[in-house]
Amino acid sequence: MTDYGHSSSQASDDSLVSNLSETSGKTMKETVPSLKLTPNAHVVLQKRYLRKDKDNQPVETPEEMFWRVAKAVAAADAAYEGSDTVASTARKFYRLMASLDFMPNSPTLMNAGRPLGQLSACFVLPVEDSIDSIFEAIKHAAMIHKSGGGTGFSFSRIRPENDQVSSTQGVASGPVSFMSVFDTATETVKQGGTRRGANMGILRVDHPDIERFITCKTDNDRMTNFNISVAVTDAFMKAVETETNYDLVNPRSGEKVKSLPARKVFEEIVQAAWKNGEPGLIFLDAINRQNPTPHIGEIESTNPCGEQPLLPYESCNLGSINLANMVKNGAIDYEHLGEVVRDAVHFLDNVIDANKYPLDKITEMTVSNRKIGLGVMGYADMLIALGVPYNSEEAVHTAEEVMAFIQEESKKKSATFGKERGNFANYPGSVFDCQATPFMRNATTTTIAPTGTISIIAGCSSGIEPVFAISFVRKVLDNQELLEVHPIFQEVAKKRGFYSESLMKQIAEKGSIKEFMEIPEEVRNVFVVSHDVTPDWHIRIQAAFQKHTDNAVSKTINFPYSASPTDVSDAYHMAYDLGCKGLTIYRDGSRDVQVLNIQRKPQYPQVEPRPRPDKTLGTTERVNTGCGKLYVTINSDEYGFCEVFAQMGKAGGCAYSQIEATSRLISLALRSGVKLDSIIRQLMGIRCPSPVWRNGEQIVSCPDAIAKVLNRHAQTNITAVGDEMGACPDCGASVEHEGGCIVCRSCGFSRCS
Repeated sequence: MTDYGHSSSQASDDSLVSNLSETSGKTMKETVPSLKLTPNAHVVLQKRYLRKDKDNQPVETPEEMFWRVAKAVAAADAAYEGSDTVASTARKFYRLMASLDFMPNSPTLMNAGRPLGQLSACFVLPVEDSIDSIFEAIKHAAMIHKSGGGTGFSFSRIRPENDQVSSTQGVASGPVSFMSVFDTATETVKQGGTRRGANMGILRVDHPDIERFITCKTDNDRMTNFNISVAVTDAFMKAVETETNYDLVNPRSGEKVKSLPARKVFEEIVQAAWKNGEPGLIFLDAINRQNPTPHIGEIESTNPCGEQPLLPYESCNLGSINLANMVKNGAIDYEHLGEVVRDAVHFLDNVIDANKYPLDKITEMTVSNRKIGLGVMGYADMLIALGVPYNSEEAVHTAEEVMAFIQEESKKKSATFGKERGNFANYPGSVFDCQATPFMRNATTTTIAPTGTISIIAGCSSGIEPVFAISFVRKVLDNQELLEVHPIFQEVAKKRGFYSESLMKQIAEKGSIKEFMEIPEEVRNVFVVSHDVTPDWHIRIQAAFQKHTDNAVSKTINFPYSASPTDVSDAYHMAYDLGCKGLTIYRDGSRDVQVLNIQRKPQYPQVEPRPRPDKTLGTTERVNTGCGKLYVTINSDEYGFCEVFAQMGKAGGCAYSQIEATSRLISLALRSGVKLDSIIRQLMGIRCPSPVWRNGEQIVSCPDAIAKVLNRHAQTNITAVGDEMGACPDCGASVEHEGGCIVCRSCGFSRCS
């Protein structure tokens, strides 16, 4: 425990935090205080979760939402313990959520106690090598997306491109072409849904079309409703290490097609991921070594964010414990955590019975295995409350210790339920049966999922990710600006005497405090943000949680823009060696530059820019950048935007000349007929060494600032730019790359359903 502000000889109650929250350490038998939600949580709930009338206005309060969910889920008790226990269970479940100690996955909050009644977030559907199977999977995916779930597919069984089709005497188009059909169907269905449909597409590394699959998302405008991952085997990884060839096998015939150098294919994966974050890697053999029901089938795919490996037609119900609430007097309150774990397992097991599944086959598989996925959020907040740096050996040890405890307690509760309510139907022949465990209600109990929106509701850091920013400015109604500071940092700053509104605003411009020398070093070491943490520490934290998690761990490994492909390669090897089940990386700004297809003989004619008119109309906006205040003027003529002027508050120097050059080139492009969104795509995300925060979004350079001003003032709808480039398409705030997904913590938007 780090002592902030006093010598180590002083009492522990003079340390960083005496108690993280009013509810920390209290037993569930006590009365839960009135529901305390942040303003941002209210916004997200009203926009995405609360029941609404025909005019789209909320007709329930957050308290009523939690009661709706608690009653619907508690009703499943009646089948096992009689109706007498339902009311007390509902009260317990309400306290569990209203205390913000635990949140179920979004479909449960949205749909429990409502006519739709679909409560699961994760599904995997089979795709066999036939037109009937392919289009049946598309139909079933549409039904799942409509109900609020996400879907995972392995396309490894589909015969490769140009393979024979005996029924038509034609040739096959291959798995990648069929993925485009799935993508289009998802795009159509999601238009009217509460949550965006999302897919995971997986292909085995030994499929003959693997190289085409690796590059199928190099263009950011393709497969926008898919995350993709390559399923690699131990044999492939060994071949990479020994620089030998490996075989590609036709799934239709089972015959070897050809051999490829494993190192070459691995480097293609690395290069594609370095360019724009995809594909990810799934370590297939590691997943199947922990498949709890191998006698039922082999796992081939996961849900959209990769944390939930599932058999075909399985679903999984997820929920997360708020670790920020599990700290009391500067130490982990294991008594309280144990009680929350046991109640959460009860809750999630009930969800299996309360659920209205979209397909009978899904009902059958889910009930037969009864997989649940209890995970965590607020881990970074817990570390801060303990005075532990995220990028430290102590943080790795804490992750292992906390998750081992959750795993053990969840298994104990599942065993108790197995004895009282019966084991899952496929228990005989499972890994538990082999280990002579007499009772087990659930084939799996733990998963680390991304918690983008539910962590906003709980008011804690997301999943097991570091804190995104220590201080930032949020724009609220009527263009008012609200300064938000991490509550523990604010407490420490006031205790240590360095708190001031001015300093908090300066921190908001940077996001990180590592460059503020006026803040004591031990404070700077603890309050780290995502971009302060090097990839190896990200991976070590992921591996620590994976060590005691049944399913998998969803986490994004952030790289700086300057990272090389070798850095990405090293991360993949490290994750594999440490026992992770998969890895998703994101190089900051890597999706901000449109990939260019260079042709040997350009076909486009040279153009002359239209002349500048004598009179234009425009507006000027001031933007804070890392180099100073930037004034951006946008002028228009009868055809639209025609020129941009940008000027620093201070004149002279290299920065000034580069800003002027950028403005001139933008103006030239505008008057030459270049589409505005193309210009924005080229500029947005260009980074300099001094990023700052403004109105909840990160300004990473002067060109990036100009692009964001253009984006705000554009009259045409360029949602795709906001979606891909780091600006939320719903509210315009900056988004975070988290767990293989994109999440806006201002409004709750999530790209992965």
